[in-house]
Order: sequence, then structure tokens, then C-alpha cells
Amino acid sequence: MKGDFPRLLLSGTNSGCGKTTIFCALLQALKDRGENVAAFKCGPDYIDPMFHRAVIGAESGNLDSYFCGEYLSAVFADSARDLNLIEGAMGYYDGLGFTDEHSAYDVGRRLHAPAVLVADGRGSSLSIAAQMQGFLRFRKDSNVRGFILNRVSRGVYEGIKKIWNEECGAKLYGYFPVLPEELAFKSRHLGLVTAAEVENLREMQMKLAKIAQDSVDIEGLTALAASAPALEYDPPVLPRFPKIHIAVAKDAAFCFYYSENLGLFEKMGAELSFFSPLEDAAPPAEADCLYFGGGYPELYAEKLSANASMRESVRAAHARGVPIFAECGGFLYLNRLLDGYAMAGVLHGESVNKHKPVRFGYVELEANEDCLIAKKGARLRGHEFHYYDCTENGEAFTARRKGSEYRCTAAAKTIAAGFAHVHFYSNLECAATFYENCLEAKKCRK
Repeated sequence: MKGDFPRLLLSGTNSGCGKTTIFCALLQALKDRGENVAAFKCGPDYIDPMFHRAVIGAESGNLDSYFCGEYLSAVFADSARDLNLIEGAMGYYDGLGFTDEHSAYDVGRRLHAPAVLVADGRGSSLSIAAQMQGFLRFRKDSNVRGFILNRVSRGVYEGIKKIWNEECGAKLYGYFPVLPEELAFKSRHLGLVTAAEVENLREMQMKLAKIAQDSVDIEGLTALAASAPALEYDPPVLPRFPKIHIAVAKDAAFCFYYSENLGLFEKMGAELSFFSPLEDAAPPAEADCLYFGGGYPELYAEKLSANASMRESVRAAHARGVPIFAECGGFLYLNRLLDGYAMAGVLHGESVNKHKPVRFGYVELEANEDCLIAKKGARLRGHEFHYYDCTENGEAFTARRKGSEYRCTAAAKTIAAGFAHVHFYSNLECAATFYENCLEAKKCRK
């Protein structure tokens, strides 16, 4: 298939250059102009898409070539709108290990998306042009079409702009000034704090959008997006099953999900509903599966523990054969204790904060036995980033990353729970296995 999808990749020279702030400001400015815009995030991060959703009021997803492989273009096309902005991760060329594999550059190359890079201009004048020359020429197919300078004054920007085209050969699309403290997004160990936690987010976004309107060439950026060539893509052929009801835990404690996974289940026939382990007394009674994603349950451990009705209901659902799928924070909740607080107790481990990253990065999981989400020998790709560890991490899968391997994930026919966030586009057969096992468990309960 082929489609015309105006698209632009906004990336950065490095982490911390301010690309997320500028990206969200542009999204809000485009929304204010009435544009039908979609947002995407390169890589495995699920926090930035939460900001995108808060800004544009629509779903935002991940574009990860490590996860999606041959289906990357189809995943993009499935959610594309009239205008599509893609946010890069880390530095533009920073990929797996010390390569450009699965970097923002790699995603942009596969999608034939023109790229504009955010560069921190503090303390530089002509030297910033030399740096940009490197980004332009580092790869012949760099797709870099221009830059936005961050943290510079209008006077500095105007001075640089006079010599820019002569010295650099790429367009400057504007600048962002140094922002006051109240407009800065704060960070936590998983990156930015979640959108739901930012006070006065709407007011912040309106102020940031006004800055973008005044200092960024938005018309030029939309014209650049419109110049992207037609994109060829091949949607995967998915099985269609009888309906099942998947109840998804979603609140302040559980908010990290790959929207592509949820959409995949719906395409296969599932109906999704959402419940709060913090506030509700029990999951939906009609649920054929419970799905606990990641988040920050450690911040709400006392309140989660106090909701005894929910904890007991989750245990009872598992006891009567309702499948449960849990990732990272959801895994912590299914265990017996979290920082000494009683959790659901479906599993028997105790989870504690190690105060440093326990594991961080992409991981490939191979099933050691048949279980809820995979048949023996099947491989799934995922991502881990957690400061907590558990006394019982499970042995149903062998995880491989960066030359090491270890056992992980507690799993059986009606449960799969571990630290890794898996992406089912890395193995669509595993998505089908998950769905079929939920169907079989539903029949067995009748």
C-alpha cells in the first residue's frame, strides 16, 4: 500500500537539549491553529507520548524499529493524520550500543521523514554551525533539513542567522529562549514526570505555544512536512477472534502502556475497559483478562495496600482462572509485598527499591515453556528500566541483552508477569497466543 502522510521528525543533538519542551510547544501551537495532528515518539519511552496526549487531546504512540521491524511503516500509517510530528529519542544518531541502529535517524530513514534538529545554543556563536555541519554530513542520507536553536536570545539568534546559510547550508527554523523555572518540565528516574503530575499543564502549554508562535517558523515546518514523499507500507495480516473483554488497570499508579499493543488486541476482536486499582473496589466482573501495565506503584504503595477489596478481588479472579498479564509496576503489584506494604499476593515475592537502575535497555525474551503470552521457543522483544527488584523474578523466559542472559518472568497458562515491557509487534504470533489462551480460559470458566 502507499499513502501520502505529511510528516516531520523533530530530534535533538543530544539528550537534555530541550526537544520535548519544543515538541510539545509546537503540538499545542498546531492544535491552536486547527491542524489535525498526530504525535509519535521514537524508541521505547512511554512517558513522552503521555505528554503528547495531554497536549493534543489524542492518542500518541511509539515508533520503534527494534520492536516493529518490517511493520514500522504500517504502525505509523495506522495512526497517521493530516500532519504528523515524530519526536526523536536521545541524540539523532544514538542507537543500540554505539551504533545508529534503531536510532531516531534510523526511524526517519525508514519512514523517509525530513528531520529538524534541536540544538542547545548556549555559549556558542559560529561554533554551533560547525557542530551542525557534522550532523548534516555524518550520514549521506541524514535527511537533516534544518535546525532550531534552543536557549538563545533573539539577538544571538539574529546574529547567527546572518551567517548560517553561508556557513551551514541548512535552514534555521527559529529558536527558543531560556525558559523561566515555572515552564520547565521536571524529571524523575524514568525521565520526565508524567503529564498528570504537572501542575497547571494547560497553562504551561499555552505559554509555550505562544513562544513557539513568536520564535519558530511554523509555516516553514508544515511546508517541510508536506514535502515528505509518499510512503509504502504493508499492514500485517491479523487473525480475527471471538470477542474477549480485557480490563486494563489505568490510573496514577498504572499508566505505562504501549498503545500499539492495546490497538492490536482490539484489531483481533477484544473489547477494552479500564479500571483503577487505587480507587475501584474490584476489576470489571465481566473481564476475561486483567492487564496491569507499568507506572509508579511505589509512590502509591500505601493507598494500593489500603484498597483490600481490590487486592482480594484480583486474587479471586486469578483463582477462578482469569488470565493476568502484568509488566514492571504491574508485576510489583501482583507480588506479596512492595516496600513492606501488602499487595495483591497473586505471586509470592517481596519487592524493594535498590536506589539505582537494576536493569536498563532493550531485551529479547525467549519462552522456556508454554505460557499465557508465548509458546515454548517463541521470542519477544521488550524494554526494561526499573529501580526495584524482587525476591522472585520468575524463570519462564530467558532474557538476553548486551551479551548477558538471565531467567525472568513468572508465567503459566493463565499468567505472565515480569519487569519487561513487551511489544507484541515484535512477534505477532505471541499476540495471537495470548488472545487464544484468554479465549480458552473463558471457555473453561463456563
